[in-house]
Amino acid sequence: MKFFKLIGSLAFVIGLFIAIFIGGIWHVYDSPEIPLWLKIAIYFLLGGILLVLLTVALEQKKGKAQEGELPTGEIQTRILLQNSAEVPGSEITKVLGLVKGHTIYAIWIGKDLSAIVRLVLGGELIEYTEMMGKARMVASNRMIVQAEELGADAIINIRFVTTSVIGSAAELLAYGTAVKLSKPKTKI
Repeated sequence: MKFFKLIGSLAFVIGLFIAIFIGGIWHVYDSPEIPLWLKIAIYFLLGGILLVLLTVALEQKKGKAQEGELPTGEIQTRILLQNSAEVPGSEITKVLGLVKGHTIYAIWIGKDLSAIVRLVLGGELIEYTEMMGKARMVASNRMIVQAEELGADAIINIRFVTTSVIGSAAELLAYGTAVKLSKPKTKI
């Protein structure tokens, strides 16, 4: 099923780009009714769009190599993560301050099209669920790294905030309070 979805998405994207960047340009070039200045403006517009798309594609390719450096799975940490204001069995000895992790995630247009079809037919929008899961993981990991740099034992009052940036891009912010804890007293 994923294979057919991928093929359909690729066919759509390739068809769209061929229609705009090849068919559109030749239609403008051959049309005698369109004045020269408008033809030049259209070439600049389409050329600029193509240049931006190529630049973004190269940045993403470079970003994929750097993405290996960023943990996208749960990182192993000694820091306790708590969404309450207290840690049962321990006392907060020092508040180190606010720690936060932030990311903006987007999905490519092929997955966006799949999600639109699901929107019409109903059901979970798996593409967006996966996107937000990855965003939550990256933001949480960045927050934990900040807390580790401060020497925290725990992060309390953890919260997540999400906003829509544009279209299918979402911003996710994870934040909490980094604290030092007293050692639990052992019973004899």
